[in-house]
Amino acid sequence: MGRNLYPRVPDLRLPQTQNLTDGEIHYIIENGVQLTGMPAWGNPHQQLDDDSWKLVLFIRDLRPLTTVEKAQQSETANSAHYTGSPACAKCHAQIYAHWQKTPMANVVRDPRQHPDAIIPDLSTNPFAKFTKDQVAFVYGSVWKQRYFTKVGDDYFPEPAQWDITHHMWRPYFVAKGTDWWVPFYPPDNMQRPTGPTCDGCHSVGYDIHTKQVAEWNVGCERCHGPGSEHVDHPSRSNILNPARMNYVAATDSCIQCHSQGRPLTSPIEGKYYDWPVGYRVGLNLQDFWKLEDHTLGETTFTHFPDGTARKNRMQGNDFVQSLMYRRGITCFTCHDAHGTDNPAQLRKPADKLCLDCHGPLSPNGPRTATLQEHTHHKGGSPGSQCVACHMPRIETTIADVKVHAHTFRFITPDMTERYKIPNPCTSCHTDKSNTWATEALRHWPERSPWRVD
Repeated sequence: MGRNLYPRVPDLRLPQTQNLTDGEIHYIIENGVQLTGMPAWGNPHQQLDDDSWKLVLFIRDLRPLTTVEKAQQSETANSAHYTGSPACAKCHAQIYAHWQKTPMANVVRDPRQHPDAIIPDLSTNPFAKFTKDQVAFVYGSVWKQRYFTKVGDDYFPEPAQWDITHHMWRPYFVAKGTDWWVPFYPPDNMQRPTGPTCDGCHSVGYDIHTKQVAEWNVGCERCHGPGSEHVDHPSRSNILNPARMNYVAATDSCIQCHSQGRPLTSPIEGKYYDWPVGYRVGLNLQDFWKLEDHTLGETTFTHFPDGTARKNRMQGNDFVQSLMYRRGITCFTCHDAHGTDNPAQLRKPADKLCLDCHGPLSPNGPRTATLQEHTHHKGGSPGSQCVACHMPRIETTIADVKVHAHTFRFITPDMTERYKIPNPCTSCHTDKSNTWATEALRHWPERSPWRVD
């Protein structure tokens, strides 16, 4: 609000605002500030209600943590224990209700508790015969669905998976030359337990010794830390909140699982883990985890030659390369893990979300008078969408199903010619050549000729 007005609207987190009394903040909310982008909230012709005072409380909650509160947070994180997401519902009922519907809350499901969890008819599976009674957990509900069977204390993936996009069965086996851990496990799904390879990211508090979890799925405490003390005595100082952390720590709460990498110590007690064992939000991820290495110019199972990811679950690998990340943008600047009605839990529809920071003649770009001049496509068409060019679907999740890249770089047709990285122009205009696309870009007057090659 008031981005282009002067005087600037103050940052509500800073002392300039927080040092005001509650009454002063309430007065400003009700009456606004003349000649600024701060309008009056109140209506002099209506009776006063509690909304303005609720906003005062919200603004007070925006203040940074004090040194004492930070110390208390650290102490609590070491002493508290996990309670499970239902314990959060008492005070955060609306957030909890939204979260329950998200993929985060439904990564793995027990078909005995959720009879509708299994999407296909298991009897039509041509690759491996197993029944619903043999399925201990169903994994996935968006792109693919896999099935885990339990033997003793371990879970193992069945050798078949359901392609949700194409409504068809496909074999499931992590082949040689793909994931880094493959050489350390026998070439048999029934000898590759999901504990070391999957379960640490699909749960809260996975214990590598007991193979038990505090909670299956990505529950509240996966991002906010152990919550027992907060449940007993709710306070900002006894729960972690990534939104109050610096951009590195905040984004690491997502990168811990949305990345391809390996633990700094490997093996751990003789086993090779594909998730950051020992890390929890509030600690430094770099002390536990290393992102997958890549040599520029090489095409690998995980990367294109320029370093862009080739496979799903590498959003973190992509994002840390981006200008967005270097400017302090975090994952939840755009996504809300608590749940929204938009795809990928976006806070707004994608194009509206981008335009919160980018827009015609914005210093952040684009530097044209209209979006049509920037995209050279009709407004509302697929080619006019921000994500079509800056977040192309080029990263494989299953078969030919692709997900969005998160480097936010525009991949030119010339890069496709040189390095075989798919570009958004000819990925859409499939009847055209890279040469055609490059020549078209050269005739876009607002585009620098030095950025075409």
